[in-house]
Amino acid sequence: MNIIFHRYGSICEPDILEAFRFCGINVIEDTTEIKAKSIAPKDRIRRLSELILTNQTAFVFSVNFFPYISEICERLHILYVSLSVDCPVLELFSVSIRNKCNRIFLFDYMQFQKFYPENPDSIFYLPLAVNTNRWEQTLSHLSEKDRQSFSCDISFVGSLYKEKSPLSRLTLDSYHMGLISGMMEAQLKIPGYFFLEEAIPDSLISTIRRADPDFYQLTDSFSDTSAYTAANYYLGMQISYLERIRTLKELGGYFTVNLYTRSDTSELKEVQGICYKGGVSTHVEMPKVFYYSKINLNITMRPIQSGLSQRIWDVLGCGGFLLSNYQSEIPEYFTIGKELDCYESLGELKEKISYYLSHEDIRREIAHNGFQKVKTQHTYIHRICQMMQTLFPEIK
Repeated sequence: MNIIFHRYGSICEPDILEAFRFCGINVIEDTTEIKAKSIAPKDRIRRLSELILTNQTAFVFSVNFFPYISEICERLHILYVSLSVDCPVLELFSVSIRNKCNRIFLFDYMQFQKFYPENPDSIFYLPLAVNTNRWEQTLSHLSEKDRQSFSCDISFVGSLYKEKSPLSRLTLDSYHMGLISGMMEAQLKIPGYFFLEEAIPDSLISTIRRADPDFYQLTDSFSDTSAYTAANYYLGMQISYLERIRTLKELGGYFTVNLYTRSDTSELKEVQGICYKGGVSTHVEMPKVFYYSKINLNITMRPIQSGLSQRIWDVLGCGGFLLSNYQSEIPEYFTIGKELDCYESLGELKEKISYYLSHEDIRREIAHNGFQKVKTQHTYIHRICQMMQTLFPEIK
């Protein structure tokens, strides 16, 4: 079987590519966007169309959904398969999502429920995964220098989201700033349910749009995306920033936390227990952090409403111990307290950190169990097999 893999540089692409090939699928790579980021749309369309017309392929695949690829595939009568690894994704509001050629896989079940009615025969739920082989190979060459560099009690790897929050750059009147603050504080007190999209008033949406000339909307959306954009990209990103900053501030007053981020950390400079480590390379340094940290924190960004972020899979895939905020889908895949652990408040988080730092044997056993679970059930090879079974159920 031949497929065309449209690539744009997502960090997930190499692992998915490897999984396709492991399953015996011949992959023809379209790397036009990687080699020429500023390529004109007409040239991008022409290149992909030529690949489809000159190769006998079962489908075109991409990480995340691209409306223009869907339109090409619809016209050329070929399946377009996309695997979403991000949330929120505004492109899912494109009318192209309704094309018959689509086979769209979404990792957040709440996201899936939102878009499924737009194309019930073509939209599916599929969680993210991990390439344990990659991490095992990386961790098979550890040195004493690695141990000294990355060993710590607690670590957090990831963006703090300030740079991804356009709200922080806007100048708004005091009334609407107060309204935003109140809504965000209320949302922070309610884990597991993201209510902002349905609660945000039209007046606030209009105010944000006037304040930001770059307020993004699709030109071909099947519904008004203003509330979705304001709630997820503006308030949602800012809430994620506030939650991460507050969590780290609280922990830094009691423990030593290694923070690996390229984000602005100025608001944490006075916190004594935070050690600033800068960013880490995804494929070389990050797995070492996960492996050598006694406790790896996961603080899921709020627009991911129920799903499991990539960090969860990668920490477990590196044999690290994971302590995550509770997400409603976690019990679907893991036994809490046996393969990872969760918290639902800062008080509970501090209690569990103290417990696991003083119970190394239990911590190590949980980390081992979590690794075994993802290695045997949740690799990208497992996901590609599940995807192919959905696409071609007649093939056993």
